[in-house]
Amino acid sequence: MASRVTAPDVRSRKVARGSAPIVMVTAYDAPGSLIADESGVDIILVGDTLAMVVLGYEDTLHVTIDDMAHHTAAVARARPSAMVLGDMPWLSYHLGVDDAVRNAATLIRAGASAVKLEGGAKRVPMIKAILDAEIPVCGHIGLTPQSVHALGGFKVQGREAGAVRGLLDDAQALVDAGVFCLVLEAVPDEVARMITEAVPVPTVGIGAGPHCDGQVLVYHDLLGLQDRIRPKFVRTYAHQKADAIAAISQYAADVRSGSFPGPDESYHLPEELAATFGRDAAVDDPEAVLAFYGDDATMSG
Repeated sequence: MASRVTAPDVRSRKVARGSAPIVMVTAYDAPGSLIADESGVDIILVGDTLAMVVLGYEDTLHVTIDDMAHHTAAVARARPSAMVLGDMPWLSYHLGVDDAVRNAATLIRAGASAVKLEGGAKRVPMIKAILDAEIPVCGHIGLTPQSVHALGGFKVQGREAGAVRGLLDDAQALVDAGVFCLVLEAVPDEVARMITEAVPVPTVGIGAGPHCDGQVLVYHDLLGLQDRIRPKFVRTYAHQKADAIAAISQYAADVRSGSFPGPDESYHLPEELAATFGRDAAVDDPEAVLAFYGDDATMSG
């Protein structure tokens, strides 16, 4: 197994310095982690989008640190070589530095190599405290979904001059605090380019255009596993929801028609017992059948 991607590895990945763009994918369980890792991604983000994508909530505000630790652990158990980046949910770092460090440590103990949190300059005290605990931190500015009510919805950020200056200031404040990378969400591509060129750490965009040092998409979005929410910035690379519906519909039809299970999907008696305990014979002594198999019986026959 290759060694896991580390925060210093990611920090060094500026495209302007000749590095390849960073590929980040969200995933929430061991199968998703395995698939993402075998696809060669650099970072697996266990995102608080778990709330909407997996748990069916309308926003990200409903997941707790325990929820995030549970799913971070599932992703980490797949032992990916990609970095496992744990997302800190709403109210896990808003109440003070002690709370922030304790909750960040919960994600690290669950298997993350670093944590991500949302917000600009006002998050600097929390970031510094987490870094003092030797936990790498990824920043996140632009559209910060945990601020959905304050922002008035899921809206593109940085479309006015003052907002652009605010994003640039926030990016610099987070870099000065010590973040190893920055997620830029739902900002105009020109703004993302300015931030990317201004900061020495890599930027990872989601709805931030092509000029970032990397990109992130949600696993379920890019595979077409869900279509309830489909932001403009999503490119769908497969249609697995439609494939799954077709497959399960065929399974249901086969069950109802009696064609599933067939002989190849059923277990059978050994030939020496088949004549005595065949399909049409009455089984007067089922214990005799069990005794024939003994204690070493397996499910393979």
